[in-house]
Amino acid sequence: MATIRFKAIEAAMSRTPREVIAPSPKISDYYGINVFDKKAMAEYMPKDIYSQVLDAINNGKQVERKITDAVASSMKAWAMEKQVTHYTHWFQPLTGTTAEKHDAFFEPVPLSDNNVIERFDGSQLVQQEPDASSLPHGGIRNTFEARGYTAWDPSSPAFVIGKTLCIPTIYISYTGEALDYKTPLLKALNAVDQAAVDVCQYFDKNVKKVNATLGWEQEYFLVDKALFAARPDLVLTGRTVFGHSPAKGQELDDHYFGSIPERANAFMNELEIECMKLGIPVKTRHNEVAPNQFECAPVYEETNLAVDHNQLLMDIMDKVARKHNMRVLLHEKPYANVNGSGKHNNWSLATDTGVNLLSPGKNPKSNMQFLTFLINTIKAVYDNERLLRAAIATAGNEHRLGANEAPPAIVSVFIGTELTKMLDELVSKVKDDKALTADEKTELKLNIGKIPEILLDNTDRNRTSPFAFTGNKFEYRAVGSSANCSSAMTILNTIVAKQLRQFKKDVDAQIKKGVKKDEAILRILKKYTIASKNIRFEGNGYGEEWVKEAAKRGLSHLRTTPEALTELGSKQTVSLFEEIGVMTKREVMARQEIAYELYTNLIRIEARVVGDLAQNHILPIALKYQNQLIRNVQGLKSILSDSEFKESANVQLEMIKNISRHVKVVKETVEKMIDERRRINKLTDPKERASEYCDVVKPMFDIIRYSVDKLELTVDDEIWPLPKYRELLFNH
Repeated sequence: MATIRFKAIEAAMSRTPREVIAPSPKISDYYGINVFDKKAMAEYMPKDIYSQVLDAINNGKQVERKITDAVASSMKAWAMEKQVTHYTHWFQPLTGTTAEKHDAFFEPVPLSDNNVIERFDGSQLVQQEPDASSLPHGGIRNTFEARGYTAWDPSSPAFVIGKTLCIPTIYISYTGEALDYKTPLLKALNAVDQAAVDVCQYFDKNVKKVNATLGWEQEYFLVDKALFAARPDLVLTGRTVFGHSPAKGQELDDHYFGSIPERANAFMNELEIECMKLGIPVKTRHNEVAPNQFECAPVYEETNLAVDHNQLLMDIMDKVARKHNMRVLLHEKPYANVNGSGKHNNWSLATDTGVNLLSPGKNPKSNMQFLTFLINTIKAVYDNERLLRAAIATAGNEHRLGANEAPPAIVSVFIGTELTKMLDELVSKVKDDKALTADEKTELKLNIGKIPEILLDNTDRNRTSPFAFTGNKFEYRAVGSSANCSSAMTILNTIVAKQLRQFKKDVDAQIKKGVKKDEAILRILKKYTIASKNIRFEGNGYGEEWVKEAAKRGLSHLRTTPEALTELGSKQTVSLFEEIGVMTKREVMARQEIAYELYTNLIRIEARVVGDLAQNHILPIALKYQNQLIRNVQGLKSILSDSEFKESANVQLEMIKNISRHVKVVKETVEKMIDERRRINKLTDPKERASEYCDVVKPMFDIIRYSVDKLELTVDDEIWPLPKYRELLFNH
């Protein structure tokens, strides 16, 4: 193995940046060329057909079956001009990745000899029936009841990768239950649209539609492919289960926003070119905190499209990295003791009149609208903080949450000092039982009118907050780097939809009592501000003091993934999704079961990798080096005097004892871990299995790792089998 390690290092050090040539110096020349977007549809579709499809995209109207043949014909003509030979329904099953089954654009001609035609009609566009029986279903169907359907999502445009036309779709069971991430997301987005439009009517009657927007920030690591291949743990789990910290890590902050290494820069250039061709508006790139860690981020988009683009981006990243003799690591914590990777979800609401509802306006009326959506969002988070924690609960994210690099496993909201003052004034000045005087109204309007100036100058960012307001959006910072954004976005938009419905109901009840509209709105906003005060926190979320303070406030601290996932199946969660029409109880419970099983499987795989590396790679090398030391001691006795021998031998004897001690710990703990896995695997309850793997098996990883990492410092570098952190992190 040491030979493999040094060959990998040699290969990594010999790499040169891959030459990348853009199709044109101007991005606008090739942006979206592989997307069947509105421009392409307008060119290839008859005007009346294009108008109906546009109505479906913009207003959620259903595309009539009678026009789907014309749509499919136009899509095929566009694709075949790009030498496309196959098509696929591109969907997002509950694996967290994407799935596709390719079919060729041809069909034999009946009653003819060896003749075929290119065919792609409306029925093939609208619906397919992939077997997909091995994809997660959470008990919704049996394996022998494998039928499932993919159905076209017109709101997300088709695109071409290679020679394949990819058609974004939902994925449902034969009996109609959602088996994917997209279906509940679309329902949640529709719910928040309707609820937000109803509330907007208090302020602007022209608003007919509200889109939830999303801008994700994708963090990732790069590693040379040879070094990657020489680390079985990276290959099988996406993270290093062993590895002592290098002498230099990220302490100097010299990598963050530093000059981008040439190989990484070449990778980024080609990644961005491929993204631009697919209409993914990646605009930002930079070095992140840890060595060999980077980030890219796009311009904001409608949430459904943004989610599709992020899923597509992660796939493209892997393909492009391989071309550059690198691998992308999307695990939330691939290296211990250095910064992990997240995927901040920047969320807001935008009207069809061009207004960002979470952006302060220029007058008291528009700012009352801003405060309405700000306060209702905070109230939604407060009422559902446990569910928001469950939304980002994964085995990988468990390594980040609560560490001094990522938001804690306690959900809180940061809004900044000036907005806090504003809400305090709202609470103090608005009366519950009588109308405001003219002077009070004037004073309140003046304060509300100052919001834009205040926010532009003084709204700070709090890196320790899981859910922070950052001037014109909320940043859901706790989402993991490998996650599908759909889970977090489905839950966030669902809880906001419910809260806005309740707000409309409460305000209308006040108006019905004779309270004027503006006064009714302010009274309800005051009520919500007081009720949700405990979720707002402006301090250091990393500190132990916050853990104690949060407990006093009654906020949840769900430290582990199995503990957090309990909330997915709670009565409150099921009631929420059923009330808003996003998921049925059966669909919710299926997702909880799948989440437990996924967690169990990931920890089980890691346990196998830990045991394999320890027993087959580390211990043999450690014992080999120990035997070498023993032979050295024996050889010294024949050539040194007793006093010289004693002095020289003591050092090596101490090393021999240390190796024995750590070998013993590793061997015994691995054997114990194997016994515990056998016991736990016999359990039938998914939650119980996940909890046992979390509480019993996972802690053994740290015990084994400690001793293995000590052995790494002791054993001769020339024979250590695995590439070390200094080699993984600093070979660009």
